[in-house]
Amino acid sequence: MRLIPERKNPTVPPQRTPFIGVAEKVVKAGRAVGFVKPVRLERRALMDDAIAATGLEDFGSRWFEGPMDVLLHSVREEAKLNVAGDFSAMQQFHKVLKDRLWAQMWFARHPEILLRPIARPVVIVGPMRSGTTRLHRLLASDHRFNHLRSFETISPVPRPDFEEVLAGKKKDFRPVLAARIMNVARLANPRTLSIHPTGPYEPEEELGLLVNSMWGMKHEAQWQIPTYGRWCESEDATPAYEQMADLLRLIGWSQQASSIRPWILKTPQHMLDLDALLNVFPDARVIFTHRDPHSVVGSAASLAWNQTIIYSDHVRPDVLGREWLRKTRVQIERMQAARKRIPANRLIDVHYEDVDRDWRGTMDRIYAFLNMDIEPALGGMEDFLERSRALKRFPHNYSLEEFGLTPAMVMDELGDYVRDFEITMEPQVA
Repeated sequence: MRLIPERKNPTVPPQRTPFIGVAEKVVKAGRAVGFVKPVRLERRALMDDAIAATGLEDFGSRWFEGPMDVLLHSVREEAKLNVAGDFSAMQQFHKVLKDRLWAQMWFARHPEILLRPIARPVVIVGPMRSGTTRLHRLLASDHRFNHLRSFETISPVPRPDFEEVLAGKKKDFRPVLAARIMNVARLANPRTLSIHPTGPYEPEEELGLLVNSMWGMKHEAQWQIPTYGRWCESEDATPAYEQMADLLRLIGWSQQASSIRPWILKTPQHMLDLDALLNVFPDARVIFTHRDPHSVVGSAASLAWNQTIIYSDHVRPDVLGREWLRKTRVQIERMQAARKRIPANRLIDVHYEDVDRDWRGTMDRIYAFLNMDIEPALGGMEDFLERSRALKRFPHNYSLEEFGLTPAMVMDELGDYVRDFEITMEPQVA
């Protein structure tokens, strides 16, 4: 049997912490006395609340309403949220809608934001848990690139008083908010931040920018919403990527970063939406990451499990495992089809074990692909590797069998991917 990696009782997935039970009692008590709003997961009501909270009415492109309607229906009908889950969902939708309103405010106040170029971004594209975060943070340590920080993917849009922050009269509240959210996440399930270690200022992926359009796998990794997931797989994501590009322009402006420096981007969502990404960033240079799919599927299922059990009392590991095996297969099929659009001189393949075995040699190859001198970046990369050891204090333990999967099931679905890209299988434990 293949375990990735070995642990005691691999057939039993971890359970959530008692913190959620305490949080549910607090929310119930708050609702009983009118301190916490009742659940109302309806688009018009949520939009009206955001308008009332901000005094603004322009949400920008109304394309997002389509995904939002499907998402809300799926959350109501399929997610089986507990009290903590529906409270969190209300907060998340409210925040995203306020961010959309504030974004349009900034675009109207500073039209030059939308004129900022995004030239030749470097985009890391790979399945969940295939080493994209490590590679992204290695590249982000090179100051010749622009990158998002974690607080900016949580809160991509500055608050209305941000001009005072730029003038040095106030501090940006977004890093404080990000730290609070991470602390709550750590209390709700400390394993989540062990699986994906981060901090408010750590380089982070742009998944939160796609959430701004009610789009993306982030929702599927926290809620059981198969109808929404399959609907998204059938839709053109170009409008979501256009909004993402505008938010990158806003973030670059808020960072006072040079628009000449290329962005480093990455999120597994690009595996599904590579066509949309290339529509919006036609000159992107793409780094494809690959890993043994047994590890990819087991780790992705574990990540989704550890988040979903926070929000629902009715999660079956075998159902979740099959869904993430299916989702991984769809990602790979979509990626393989879309990458045919990319000229050979604008893509490179990188294997997970290559970075493990020889990170410096792998980065040399990537910098040769980018036609850049690696020497100015090495100090920052070494600092990141040292910092990452401190961030990841606990190993991410998981197995296929705890999610009702076997190596044979994975190879039945993804054996062609292994052969096509000559992927090395990771060690097995009998």
